[in-house]
Amino acid sequence: MKWIIKEILKYYDKFHATISLEVLKVELQKIENDVLQVAIKEQLRQSHQTSTEDLEYITEEFTNFCKNQQLKKALLSSVDLLKAGEYDSIRFLVDNALKAGQDKNIGHEYNKDIESRYREDSRKVIPTPWEKINQLLQGGLGNGDFGLIFGNPGGGKSWSLVALGGYAVRLGYNVLHYTLELGEDYVGRRYDSFFTKISVTEIEKHRDKVEDIVPQLPGTLVIKEYPTNRATISTIESHISKCKDLGTEPDLIIIDYVDLLSSKKNNRERKEEIDDIYTSAKGLARTLNVPIWSVSQVNRMGAKDNIIEGDKAAGSYDKMMISDFAMSLSRKKEDKVKGTGRYHVMKNRYGMDGLTFSVKADTSTGHFEVYDYDEDNIEEEGLVSDYRSNSFDDTDHFTKKLLGSKLKAIEIN
Repeated sequence: MKWIIKEILKYYDKFHATISLEVLKVELQKIENDVLQVAIKEQLRQSHQTSTEDLEYITEEFTNFCKNQQLKKALLSSVDLLKAGEYDSIRFLVDNALKAGQDKNIGHEYNKDIESRYREDSRKVIPTPWEKINQLLQGGLGNGDFGLIFGNPGGGKSWSLVALGGYAVRLGYNVLHYTLELGEDYVGRRYDSFFTKISVTEIEKHRDKVEDIVPQLPGTLVIKEYPTNRATISTIESHISKCKDLGTEPDLIIIDYVDLLSSKKNNRERKEEIDDIYTSAKGLARTLNVPIWSVSQVNRMGAKDNIIEGDKAAGSYDKMMISDFAMSLSRKKEDKVKGTGRYHVMKNRYGMDGLTFSVKADTSTGHFEVYDYDEDNIEEEGLVSDYRSNSFDDTDHFTKKLLGSKLKAIEIN
């Protein structure tokens, strides 16, 4: 045990992180005493198999024992100091003894925590179904991150959430999907369509395929419905605790959508209420240390744009400031007919933003293909009139084009 404790402390002092079992195995091979090596190996095996059910109790008892031992040592040492009249030394010993067992973690110590910044598990990410988005996010949305997808009504925002949740379940993650707009059963059918690639309008006829595919999924999906404007972030947090107690530890949380939650604060203005809800949602992601995805509406002007910029967020612009990653999904009536659209990265804490991608959208099964955006094809898609509606030069561009065509007509006449 003395050797194990020594190695743990030595590793922590050098790398400012907890030693792993693999590192202990490597250090164990350096011991020349075969008897000691066998004894340590057996001790490590027992400690690795020990249950952690009573971890809080053991931690508390062990901490109290250490405090008492340090205080006892300080009092015994103070006898000689008392005779010598060295009261400052006595005070120093007693103060240090009372500090024993305190949490020494004051935060990320830049000079000491170099190793922790580059550990593979320093930022755990849940990938999205879209590789180009993953590249911008350094692999996906990370633990404690809050991601938002903006879009116009009926554009496929909720289907995007199904794609994010379904893809995570396929990778073996546990997903909690909260719906405040659609029923639990219908959201479940949307996931059935995503996994089977059968249209949600036809999925009832293919129940046998659903029963064949869904049980084989490596991850767990829980769908919970709450009435619009009746649930709060605390309501969701309570349900998450319940899921944990029943053995489902969430890796990803989806809320469809945050704007439909209620605030505990009775603010006079809706904007203040929305800001409070979004701040709480971001805080929940940080507290649970898991990523949260949600969606939000754009205003009327944004609904007319082919590329939706950040200034078109409905309700409050602070949503953009609170989120770690935000992108928009623009799908006008022409797109809905052709199954096309555009993702535009509005904000990204982990890489570039301002990029636009073309989307091939199937909103009957929740599958979205993302590829490079080509402005030259915009005329062929029948979206010329305002494909740059956020640019001040658009009017001039199209006016020149119109005048040019009229001048040609005059020349012909």
